[in-house]
Order: sequence, then structure tokens, then C-alpha cells
Amino acid sequence: MKTIKDIMTSDVSVCKAEDTLYDAAVLMKQKNVGAVPVCDNEGQLMGMVTDRDLALRGYADKKPDTTAIQEVMSGHLYKVTPDATLQEASSLMAEHQVRRLPVVENGKLTGIVSLGDLSIDEMSDHAAGVALQDISERPELH
Repeated sequence: MKTIKDIMTSDVSVCKAEDTLYDAAVLMKQKNVGAVPVCDNEGQLMGMVTDRDLALRGYADKKPDTTAIQEVMSGHLYKVTPDATLQEASSLMAEHQVRRLPVVENGKLTGIVSLGDLSIDEMSDHAAGVALQDISERPELH
């Protein structure tokens, strides 16, 4: 059975907590990504910053380009280990409505897995489709 380490992206660009909104935006543009993990100097995962975080928690709140990423990043993360199954990752994505999961071993970032990574693998394509459906559904308002 395939595990996350078989399909994850291991060459991941990261930001440091003291990097700025501008630094993160430039990195996202250069790498053509919408999310960047935030790590300390030892590679310990501290959070994630997304293009949505930059827009809503940063620029929409009139924060300057020089604002530290730490002020807008998501600190509460869902993550997986490299030995997690593809089904475990897709279930976690669906349950918490996230499109990317950092891959962490002993607290250190070792990679990232996305819905796209899951959908490329034939065995997990169905699971990725189910996860995407669950992620895309809006909860009913009561």
C-alpha cells in the first residue's frame, strides 16, 4: 500500500515567521503556489500561510507589506506523517476542509501533500474526489 512519502512533494519552499507579507507573496508568485509552510531556523513547522491569509488577514486589514508572516499565518495545522496512508490523508483533508497537508516527522517539515498529489495516483483518485467534494461543500446554515 502506498504511503504519503511515495507521493508527497519533498522540495518545499518555506517562509520564516519574521518574513514579511511581501516576502511570502513574492515566494508564492515565484513558485506558483498558494500556500507556504512557515518554519523556524531548525525546520520545525510553526504554521502555514496561504494567499487567502495574505488577502484577508493581511491586506484587507490594511496591514503593510512589512508585516511579519507570524501575524497572518494559520497556526492551527492538520498534518500527516510520511508513513500515513493516502486514505488517511484524504479523509483528514475532507474532514477539516483543507487542500494541503504538511508532512512532518519529529516536528520537522519533510514535505507537503496536496489534493492534486492524491488525484494523480490511480488508487487514491477516488479518495481525492470524495475529499474534494467534501471540501467544496458549504455547511448548511441553520
